[in-house]
Amino acid sequence: MCGGLNQMPFDPANNNDPLQFGSASGPLVTEGLIENGGESNKKRKRTNAPSADNSRTLNVDTTGMTLPMSDPTAWATAMNNLGMAPLGIAGQPILPDFDPALGMMTGIPPITPMMPGLGIVPPPIPPDMPVVKEIIHCKSCTLFPPNPNLPPPATRERPPGCKTVFVGGLPENGTEQIIVEVFEQCGEIIAIRKSKKNFCHIRFAEEYMVDKALYLSGYRIRLGSSTDKKDTGRLHVDFAQARDDLYEWECKQRMLAREERHRRRMEEERLRPQSPPPVVHYSDHECSIVAEKLKDDSKFSEAVQTLLTWIERGEVNRRSANNFYSMIQSANSHIRRLVNEKAAHEKDMEEAKEKFKQALSGILIQSLVSQTEALKEENDSLRWQLDAYRNEVELLKQEQGKAHREDDPNKEQQLNLLQQALQGMQQHLLKVQEEYKRKEAELEKIKDDKIQVEKILENLKEKEGCASRLCASSQDSDYPLEKTLNSSPIKSEREALLVGIISTFLHVHPFGASIEYICSYLHRLDNKICTSDVECLLSRLQHTFKQEMTGIGASLEKRWKFCGFECLKLT
Repeated sequence: MCGGLNQMPFDPANNNDPLQFGSASGPLVTEGLIENGGESNKKRKRTNAPSADNSRTLNVDTTGMTLPMSDPTAWATAMNNLGMAPLGIAGQPILPDFDPALGMMTGIPPITPMMPGLGIVPPPIPPDMPVVKEIIHCKSCTLFPPNPNLPPPATRERPPGCKTVFVGGLPENGTEQIIVEVFEQCGEIIAIRKSKKNFCHIRFAEEYMVDKALYLSGYRIRLGSSTDKKDTGRLHVDFAQARDDLYEWECKQRMLAREERHRRRMEEERLRPQSPPPVVHYSDHECSIVAEKLKDDSKFSEAVQTLLTWIERGEVNRRSANNFYSMIQSANSHIRRLVNEKAAHEKDMEEAKEKFKQALSGILIQSLVSQTEALKEENDSLRWQLDAYRNEVELLKQEQGKAHREDDPNKEQQLNLLQQALQGMQQHLLKVQEEYKRKEAELEKIKDDKIQVEKILENLKEKEGCASRLCASSQDSDYPLEKTLNSSPIKSEREALLVGIISTFLHVHPFGASIEYICSYLHRLDNKICTSDVECLLSRLQHTFKQEMTGIGASLEKRWKFCGFECLKLT
């Protein structure tokens, strides 16, 4: 019941034979061919009649051809383009070079759109141009095309995945075998459901076969050569909605969606960053290992990450609180040391930058001085040359006054040359003088910059002297109380202000505070306060501030306390 899909090559440019569904090699359906693409839009109408031996013939109506027989070449070319042997009206061959195997003459090429003067590509066919369909001959029936001037038959909206068509207007005497004979050339038929009311449903194997079947819509069918009304009908082919088609389409869509989800999942897994290495669980042994790593600079970051993970997991309890406190103190001291080293490195970098600026300014000054001296020498040499040229010009003028111009024209030419050279030397001298003035201005500017740099260096030396004196005073803090009272420990109003602020801060901290804690509080008020200066100031005031050691083991640190009231009670 189901027919296979036959190979039906169809080329409108080369196939000029009538089309028959009964032939195994004939094409399925054809449209009216447009003659020579861009040459004209006239259609060729062919009439086909099957012969007794089932051979195909071609009859051409030549009543419209008005080519003169005096031009056999044009007549042969026209017949060659139609794929026919070049014959005259009486049937005699015009040219003997016609090759029936190729369907063309070897001496006269056919006219094609690619020939010079005819354009590169043929012009497009207008969309509103009616399509001329041809008669289709089958074994048991004949299909006659509809009127090309009528509008195309109406169709419903195409359902998704449609493989089933509705065929109406069948003859009353039409059988299922005739339906298969007509529609099996469109493709492989899976099932046919025929009704008693002259219509049926045909399900094909692929979706594109439905488009081929829709081409037959509007054709008039006639069974054999009978003209009985029961043996004729007008085919109406339209899309049909079937559950099997919809189910297969939905399955295909679900498969595509699964493939898309799988592709996206694989892409997300490929782009997902790698998970961090697992962190061991807390134990006394692991705690001791992490404590050792905290003391090692190369393993400090790994140990800190492990410590933070344990704290986030909630491993801290009453039993492990001391271990965690010691690890946190160790990490804190390590971080403070790194911060101090960073500050020291930044200070060294600033000093190196200042030294580099000073060296660079010295080099610039030396280069400008050398350039100025070279310009002075060049200026002196040019001045001397100019004086020599002037003397020569004066001598030439005197000689010219003594002699006549008519007798010696060469001297006048030499004088003109010397005058031009003198003018050039004067212009060059003016340029050199301007350059000399500019260099002198730059030299003065550099000298001023050098004076400013020297002032800055003097200020830095004074600051270094103050710092050395502060260090010396901190070293002499162990002398007797009488000597300390005789020499005032507070040397400026700024130090007195710092003593007041620190006293107030330590008074609200009865257990004392570290020097870093005090400096962090003072940095909120002034960023220029140095930790060493504050420590020197506290060490000089022994009767107001005292230093004590608190903590045990890794938590051991120095703390400053306010003892001014205690010393006041003793006095």
